[in-house]
Amino acid sequence: MPRKPRGGMPRARPGGPDGPDADGGQQPPALQLGPERTESAPDGDWVVRQVPAAAATKTYRCPGCDQEINPGTAHVVAWPADTPGPAGRRHWHSPCWRLRLRRHVPPRGGR
Repeated sequence: MPRKPRGGMPRARPGGPDGPDADGGQQPPALQLGPERTESAPDGDWVVRQVPAAAATKTYRCPGCDQEINPGTAHVVAWPADTPGPAGRRHWHSPCWRLRLRRHVPPRGGR
């Protein structure tokens, strides 16, 4: 007959997933985003960054196709080069970003 625990915290196994050596006492590494790059196109200059699947933790709506980008989906985040801060940032499916000039997307600034 198996013994019942007497209470308190369960014992961690050395080298196991909850053991003291599991992460060497360090925090897990921060999720890495791709480097920022600037793209010039007929619709303006954009700062573009790749978001790998492991770093995609939220749901966004792609302005190119108006469909959701689900968590765990690699995609692109882009914002006008002259817009500081996160206000102008938009998350796009990678193919939608590449094909954006072929679609009728309202120009930025409502012009």
